[in-house]
Amino acid sequence: MPNTYGLNRTLGGAIGVIALVSVLSSGAVLTTRNQLQDATDALDRSTQVVRGLDAIRTAMLNQETGLRGYLITGRESSLEPYRTGRPALEETIPRLRTLIGNDAERSRLLADAVTAARAWQADIGETAIRQAADPTTRPEAVRIEAEGKGKQFFDTLRDKLAAIDRLEGQTRAAQAVRVAQAERNESLAVWSGTLLTLLICAAIGIAINRLIVRPLVRVMNFVEHVGEGNLTGTLGTGGHNEIGRLGRSLNAMVANLSDLARTNRAATSDLNAAAAEIRASAQEQAASVEEQFAAVQETAATMDEITHSGAQIGKRATEVIATAQATAQTSRQGLRAVSDTAKAMDAIREQAEAVAGNIVGLSEKTQTIGDIIETVNDISERTHLLALNAAIEAAAAGESGRSFAVVASEMKLLADQAKAATGQVRGILGEIHRGINTSVMLTEEAVKRAATGKTRSDTTQRTIEEITAKVEEGAQVFQQIVASTNQQQLGIEQVMQALHGIRQASQQTAAGTRQVETASANITQLAQSLMALAERYRH
Repeated sequence: MPNTYGLNRTLGGAIGVIALVSVLSSGAVLTTRNQLQDATDALDRSTQVVRGLDAIRTAMLNQETGLRGYLITGRESSLEPYRTGRPALEETIPRLRTLIGNDAERSRLLADAVTAARAWQADIGETAIRQAADPTTRPEAVRIEAEGKGKQFFDTLRDKLAAIDRLEGQTRAAQAVRVAQAERNESLAVWSGTLLTLLICAAIGIAINRLIVRPLVRVMNFVEHVGEGNLTGTLGTGGHNEIGRLGRSLNAMVANLSDLARTNRAATSDLNAAAAEIRASAQEQAASVEEQFAAVQETAATMDEITHSGAQIGKRATEVIATAQATAQTSRQGLRAVSDTAKAMDAIREQAEAVAGNIVGLSEKTQTIGDIIETVNDISERTHLLALNAAIEAAAAGESGRSFAVVASEMKLLADQAKAATGQVRGILGEIHRGINTSVMLTEEAVKRAATGKTRSDTTQRTIEEITAKVEEGAQVFQQIVASTNQQQLGIEQVMQALHGIRQASQQTAAGTRQVETASANITQLAQSLMALAERYRH
């Protein structure tokens, strides 16, 4: 039976059924899990109630133990269990009330137990502690404990707590049954949902295979036959869904391909003939363009050589000009150096003549100093003679001339020192005089050499001026050569630009002809491919 439903509706319905089953299974699992959680919470609450009851028993037992210890020993430290038990009791009672909640029976039993505990604290515990603190009433407090007056309160407390324990035991047993049942229900819901989902998925898979997969396999087989070139077959079209419309579209496409193959075979023959004519024409034009391009290449090569030679000439001339300019610059610098040297020679000669004059004046002054030294030497000899005479006279005078003899001795000593000093000065003046004579001769020689250097500097200056003039004339000539070469280069560059334009045009023409030839070859190849393709399809 053909499928009249669309793929969207088919797949959507399958997904919807799976989703519905999943939701129902999840709801069942969630319900059983909530039941399990409620039972677990109730069981946990009952356990906490039992622990609270144990805490009350422990608190009351601690108070009773502390009271008995105090009554026996009379020490305050024995009341420590009593004092810790009271707040523990007060802390546990509200927590138990909260856990019991609105349960009337448990609330009543707890209230009776709390009443008994507080009555024991007020009537027995506190009374006994007050009486035990006073020595006069201490025996009364011991008697209260010994007679067991507090036992009735503890019995009531234990009975009420035991009743609550029994109720909680029943509750825990019932909740344990609920937990086990909830766990079984949860497992059943999980396995039932899983099994139902698997069954539905299997049914949906079978339906999809029959309604979608098999028709698609038939379509794929038909498409493979068409791809292999078989255009004679047709695809059965059943149903009005997307697969049916696809089959009808494929049948129409195959019919159009068959018509196209017949038309393509005829057009390919015409295209192949036109491509052969275009290729022959392009080959003839390419041969002509290649000959023109070869001629332009030869002309361009010749002009390149001329351009290269002109560039070399201009380069060499420029280098010669640069060398000439550098030489002229160096000559001018040398000319300035020679001029400076001549001026320095003149200055040296003038300074040497001035030094010679100063040395002659110094020689005359040393001669005058020598005369003065001779005079001083004569005076010292005379003084020495006078001192000798004075010493003789003092010796003749005896005791009265002794002081005069001392003066005469000092005068003789001074005369000897003056004579020795004048001798040293005379030696020094002799050395100075000899040095002055040597300096005079050297100065005269320097003046002569300075004059000779001045003459040679003048000659060198004139020679350098002549060389500079010749070099500048040569540089001007080479500048004219460079200018002529540059003009020639401009003309050659214009010719080269024209040849370059011709060469580019030839290259473009050759490229165009090659493209035309390539295009014609491609057209021929395409025509052959189309022919082969058309031959592949049977129709």
